[in-house]
Amino acid sequence: MESYEDYNIRTSPHPLLMSRVMAVNPENGVVPVDTSCKEDAGAAFVLESKGEWYHAGYHLTTAIVGPTVLALPFAFRGMGWILGFFSLFVMGAVTFYAYYLMSLVLDFCEKSGRRHIRFRELASDVLGSGWIFYFVVSIQMAINIAVSVGCILLAGSCLQIIYRLITPTGSMKLYQFIAMVTVVMILLSQLPTFHSLRHINLGSLILCLGFSFLTTAACIYAGTSENAPPRDYSLAKSSSSKLFNAFTSISIIAAIFGNGILPEIQATLAPPATGKMVKGLVLCYLVIIVTFCSVSISGYLVFGNKSSPNILNSFLPPQGPALAPKWLVGLTVGLVLLQLFAITLVYSQVTYEIMEKKSADVKQGLFSRRNLIPRIILRSVYMILCGFFAAMLPFFADISAVVGAVGFIPLDFILPMLLYNMTFKPSRSSFMYRFNNIIMIVFTCVGLLGAFSSIRQLVLDAKTFKFFSE
Repeated sequence: MESYEDYNIRTSPHPLLMSRVMAVNPENGVVPVDTSCKEDAGAAFVLESKGEWYHAGYHLTTAIVGPTVLALPFAFRGMGWILGFFSLFVMGAVTFYAYYLMSLVLDFCEKSGRRHIRFRELASDVLGSGWIFYFVVSIQMAINIAVSVGCILLAGSCLQIIYRLITPTGSMKLYQFIAMVTVVMILLSQLPTFHSLRHINLGSLILCLGFSFLTTAACIYAGTSENAPPRDYSLAKSSSSKLFNAFTSISIIAAIFGNGILPEIQATLAPPATGKMVKGLVLCYLVIIVTFCSVSISGYLVFGNKSSPNILNSFLPPQGPALAPKWLVGLTVGLVLLQLFAITLVYSQVTYEIMEKKSADVKQGLFSRRNLIPRIILRSVYMILCGFFAAMLPFFADISAVVGAVGFIPLDFILPMLLYNMTFKPSRSSFMYRFNNIIMIVFTCVGLLGAFSSIRQLVLDAKTFKFFSE
């Protein structure tokens, strides 16, 4: 990983150094030239800039709209209808606003001759602090690893559900399905660049719409069948449990809306990237509105406070008949499984970029033996480690809550506002400056309380599980 000191030297505003990364366009003035990529294998290979705005929309949708949406009814279970809808609306509005502000900051830096392709470099340049470089990269790595582990775990659970639909008395264990998923991910992880995922992520967008509609249809079927579960929307009895459950649920929603890799996604856009990211955001949030609302309303309406952390499990109770046709559940699970592969690939890109910045030689070809062998080894080892932890720690909803509180809230609900205020320097008496500060203060408190409550829940649930659970 590049040190902050090395990065600071490379992006120094000194004229002699700036002349190495700038060129003059007679029509538009000074424009950035990505000559830094000539010595940076992570940027040149993993984050190559060839995409259009709709490619960014595909990447964003895959990063945000995933099977974690199936945890929304469970999140509502900890808050009830009113607070659940309020949290969903606020989180959606704040994240769209935050991502929009960050795209403005990235556009401003690009026009100023400093095109940033990494979150950590953007934060260091704008905030001018060495520690922020390591803070951002640490949080990003934690998010990427946690999401990869969570997706492999959920994919293994999906395979297990399909297996039990076909073979109800089968003896295969969860960790065996996780091992199968890990093997597939090792193969898929060899796709060399973020841009090479654009077609996969278009498929991912279609898949998330598909399984959301199928889940809604299954909920309608379950709610209108003769075996429909009793509807109970009551919350926990004690005030402390209500409070902890609410903040855990808020952390889950934050994790669902978060992505933490917006600069890296914008880096895949062919320069100039100005304005393209906003179009991608609009595309992404149109999909969010459709999928999040349909699943959260239908799931919580039917199952209430009995909603499972993965709503698909609610259709197959341990006792009694299935609450939805098995073919419908199986088809939904199949679509979820396929999209999980795409999500794991997207969130692994930052890790791959960091690894290949040191392991690859940019002077050699992307598929040269010198670069291909280390890539295969490092990416395979990374996926094996993620698969191992997924098999060892089967707490999908709890992992989502911890990641949301500790990772996504700082990167997606706090830093964008701070970066905007530091870059554009609005008047301290202006509405935008005060509004941004209010968001930062509120979500700092939410993040701290959410981290405490979600870690508490993880500890409580750990008492009921064993390593390498069935």
